[in-house]
Amino acid sequence: MSSSARVDQWLWAIRLYPTRSASSAACKGGHVRVNGRVAKPATPVNVGDKVRAFAAGVQREVEVVTPIVKRVGAPIAATCFIDFTPEPPPAESSGVFAERDRGAGRPTKRDRRQIDRLRGRRS
Repeated sequence: MSSSARVDQWLWAIRLYPTRSASSAACKGGHVRVNGRVAKPATPVNVGDKVRAFAAGVQREVEVVTPIVKRVGAPIAATCFIDFTPEPPPAESSGVFAERDRGAGRPTKRDRRQIDRLRGRRS
């Protein structure tokens, strides 16, 4: 194994991105940072580097343990980095507050006013 790898290859090899072109595009788009600096696709990563990448709608924070360039199985890939991604905040369960029966037709003017009051649009 080499002592450094391209950041786009490494992100693809550890399965943060599904394709190499997707990881390269993320780098070009400014969604990847290595040690706090915006990374180009060819930016080298070494053992101990901190990588922040926006992948699959989540800001991931990982540390390089093993810089690999070839895609490996998921169990092996999981040993090549340490994940410091914070847990997502619990989703607020805002229950349905204005539910109508299916097939009830359009709301009347009175129903519309009640719905607007519940949503806080009018008083």
